[in-house]
Amino acid sequence: MMSKDENIKHPGEILAALLDEKNMTQRELSYRTGVTEKHISTIIKGKKDISTSFAKKLEYALSKPMEEWIKLQARYDNYMLNLEKNLGIDDEEKKIFKRLSDINRFLESKQLINSSEICAESIVELRKFMGVTNLTYITKIPYNAAYRAQINNNVNVDPYVLYAWKRICEYYANQNILDNELSLNLLKSQLSNIKKLMFSKLPDFRKALTEIFKECGIAFMIVPHFKGAPVQGFISKMETGNIMLCLTLRQKRADKFWFTLFHEIGHILNGDADNSFVDFSSVKNQNEEQADLFAGNYLLNPDDYRHFLIIGNYSLSSIKEFSKTQNVQPYIVIGRLQNDGELEWSDYPGEMVYYDWVA
Repeated sequence: MMSKDENIKHPGEILAALLDEKNMTQRELSYRTGVTEKHISTIIKGKKDISTSFAKKLEYALSKPMEEWIKLQARYDNYMLNLEKNLGIDDEEKKIFKRLSDINRFLESKQLINSSEICAESIVELRKFMGVTNLTYITKIPYNAAYRAQINNNVNVDPYVLYAWKRICEYYANQNILDNELSLNLLKSQLSNIKKLMFSKLPDFRKALTEIFKECGIAFMIVPHFKGAPVQGFISKMETGNIMLCLTLRQKRADKFWFTLFHEIGHILNGDADNSFVDFSSVKNQNEEQADLFAGNYLLNPDDYRHFLIIGNYSLSSIKEFSKTQNVQPYIVIGRLQNDGELEWSDYPGEMVYYDWVA
């Protein structure tokens, strides 16, 4: 990995150049040194340093003295220490970078940062993605009262991970080009079409769902969940006046996905997006209860559902028949009965569908 000074290279770059010069592959070097090809690759990519023992092996394999490799590594390490000092990187910021290891690996996989390994360049890249001049400033960023209360009421939240997850949502939302202004009336008219998608034969119907929301002026996306951010959904007003709607597949169950989706739609129709609303599974308040009520009642007509409960026949054939009258998949009814304590969570496992899309 090239440092800020073009004259100072990570020893891995020099190793790569020497292999090219000798027309030697990494695999051949692996055989010659007894070191795995993967380890050699990580060194060449600048993700690992050259140890004293590996330097000795390189001396035998490439006829370049061990001392030279050690000097190259020491020179690079010294430069990086000075670079960190000049960039204001301290131990506290390094600790935060490590706390965000899952986030960093995801960002690296999407080529949003070059490396998830801790070094000055990676920290600077993460700062840029996060929109802060220092990672320690993340917890000092002011939020509106409603958003802050949601975070403070959830003891399982890592504020750094949650902020990073929110930035990922914002990044993907900004990749969506929305030509239409926000229209809640159009959203209401599209609810039945959204509901129909649970019958889609496509293994992944995100594109169709995204297009419907796009027409309504809403940037919809599904993003990964990370430990430290037990989030089910997130809605927020964008600078353009549009709305971003982010979901996770945290529990993967199809019934949970559809309930959460209509729950978030309920928030939007109730005007909650003005306050940047994060949905945690463990937080309940009036806004959440209203969104729950909207989702539950839209998926299953409340009067019909009450009548179904009074009859009390929860056989699979009865559930399937009732689901047809509600224009939902049977797993929606099963999930509702399980949530309401009418069925065990272990009942009808073969009827449950799981989504495992890769964001």
